[in-house]
Amino acid sequence: MSDLKRQAALAAVKLIKENTIVGFGAGSTIAHLVNGIRDLPDLAGTITTVTSSYNTRLLLRESGFVVKEMGDLQEIDLYFDGCDQFDSRLNALKSGGGIHTREKILASMAREFVLIGDASKHVERLDGKYPLVVEVIPDALAFVMGRLQQLLNPSECRVRLSDKKDGAVITENGNFLLDCRWTVFPDPELVNDKVIRIPGVLEHSLFFNIAQLGIIAGADGIKIIR
Repeated sequence: MSDLKRQAALAAVKLIKENTIVGFGAGSTIAHLVNGIRDLPDLAGTITTVTSSYNTRLLLRESGFVVKEMGDLQEIDLYFDGCDQFDSRLNALKSGGGIHTREKILASMAREFVLIGDASKHVERLDGKYPLVVEVIPDALAFVMGRLQQLLNPSECRVRLSDKKDGAVITENGNFLLDCRWTVFPDPELVNDKVIRIPGVLEHSLFFNIAQLGIIAGADGIKIIR
């Protein structure tokens, strides 16, 4: 599986042009991508980078890249990220890391947002295997949970707890994360429209109609989805 992720990452390297601003998400596939660019010094020395991830930032700095702050930029050329799952229309769930608010900002800033990963990530439609993660300001927690239940009737909606300390996971924005699950994932357009309109919700982990390109590696080689 790791080799497939590396294959997808190396295929993505070919999209990067000299003298561009390139954004990176989090995860092992992105680490392969960063390493692949680093191995091309004539390219690596010309690009400016930005990332939504603390760990990716460390890797970029250790690899000698110029790293900008998100808040200093209005637009970037490319943004690469992995995901938990994406459908035939490139709607993606990015539920694991809990940094989807920062990731979605960079994805929206990019002229082109590219999803990369192994073939197991690609499904015809989102199937409920992964939760929708909703970032909620603390004072709205109970209200948002109740409104989500009314609007979309999830089978489960829980505050994400930390496995490193006692208590809830707190985002870099000082908020809580709700993990919401369905046996069958609802219509993505409906979810995107309903959830973001609830007062107290900062963002959610469904990337609806944002990605332009998907690069996946499987037993049959590299597949490009537009």
